[in-house]
Amino acid sequence: MRAIGVILAGGNNHRMKELTKKRAIAAMPIAGSYRGVDFALSNMTNSHIQKVGVFTQYNAKSLTQHLSSSKWWDFGRKQGGLFVFTPSITPDHSFWSRGTVDAIYQNISFLKDSHEPYVIITSGDGIYKLDYNKILEYHIDKKADITIVCKDFPETENVDRYGVLTMNEESRITDFEEKPIEARSHTVSCGIYVIRRRQLIELVEKCEEEDRHDFVADILVRYRTQKRIYGYKINEYWSNIATVEDYFRTNMDFLKPEVRDYFFNQYPEVYSKVDDLPPAKYNVGSAVQNSLISSGCIVNGAVQDSVVFKKVFIGNNCYIKNSIILNDVYIGDNTHIENCIVESHGTIRANSYYKGEDGIQIVVEKNDRFVL
Repeated sequence: MRAIGVILAGGNNHRMKELTKKRAIAAMPIAGSYRGVDFALSNMTNSHIQKVGVFTQYNAKSLTQHLSSSKWWDFGRKQGGLFVFTPSITPDHSFWSRGTVDAIYQNISFLKDSHEPYVIITSGDGIYKLDYNKILEYHIDKKADITIVCKDFPETENVDRYGVLTMNEESRITDFEEKPIEARSHTVSCGIYVIRRRQLIELVEKCEEEDRHDFVADILVRYRTQKRIYGYKINEYWSNIATVEDYFRTNMDFLKPEVRDYFFNQYPEVYSKVDDLPPAKYNVGSAVQNSLISSGCIVNGAVQDSVVFKKVFIGNNCYIKNSIILNDVYIGDNTHIENCIVESHGTIRANSYYKGEDGIQIVVEKNDRFVL
C-alpha cells in the first residue's frame, strides 16, 4: 500500500454528556458488538493499509484495552502494524495535545519514520465502510494537495455542527466553513483526508511554529485558496457520533434491515475484538421484537426496538422499548425502560421506571461496580 493510516481518537465532547465521562468517543459501543474505532480500523485493513497509528488522549483506558491486540484487525504482522500513541511528557512538551494538529506534531516521528508517500487521516468516531484506495487514486488523478471525503445532506437537515464545503464543477473546494451559523451548502466533510506525507509534515511543523493547533481551521480553511483541495463525494451510509442524539440514532439505524445487511453481510467485513461469550439465552416468558441482542445476554422479559449489548441480564416482567442497554447491565424484575440509554456496568433495581419524555434519557445507576 502507498499510504499509512492515522486515526485521531483523542477528542472529548461535552455534547455526549455522561456517556464520555468514562471513555473516549472512539470507544463508544456500537451495534451490539463493536466500538466506534472498529469501523476506521476495518476500513484500513480492508484497504490493505499495513501501518496505522491511533492517536489517543481523553479517557484512553478502555480504548487502549480494546486495541491491546492488533490481531483482530489483521495488523499483527512483521511489516507495519498497529501503533497506539498516548500523550507523554517530553523536554519539548509538558501538556496534552491542544488540537488535532498538535496531536500529529507530538507523534510526528511516526510520519518521519515511515516511507509510504501518502497519509490517510480519519477520526475514530465515524461509522461507515470505505475503500481508501479509491480515494487515493482520485487524489492522484486530480493532482490534489489534499482530498476531503464529503457527503451531501438533505436540505431539510441542520448541518451547523459539521464542516461545510462548496465545490466547483471540477470538485475543487472553493469554500470551507467550520460549523457555520448559516450554512451556504449542504455538502459536509466526513473528516477523512488524503495528503502527501511530506507535505503533511511540512504543514504541521509550520502550524506549530505559528502556535496553531487545529487541522480544519489552520490547514483546510486557511489554505483553501492556496492549495489544491478537492472533494470526494460518497453516497453510502456515514454517521458521525458527536451528540447523544447522534449516538442513539446511529445504533437505532442498525435495526433497519438494509443497514444491518450493509454492515454485517456485505463485503468487506467490519472487525472487532471478540469476547469469548455464550450466545444470548431467551428464557420462558421472554419476547423480543425488532432488536439486537448481543452474546452473553439473558432475557426473561420483553424487548422491543432496542439494542442490547453484551452480558446484560433482563429480569422477569421487564419491558424495554426504544432503548440502548450498554455492556454488563443487570436489570431487576418488573422494570420499565423506554427512550433511554442505560450506562454500562449498572444495576437497575427491581420495580424501577425510566422513560425519556423530552428526548433521550441517560440512566446512570450509582453502585460499587467498576465502570469502563
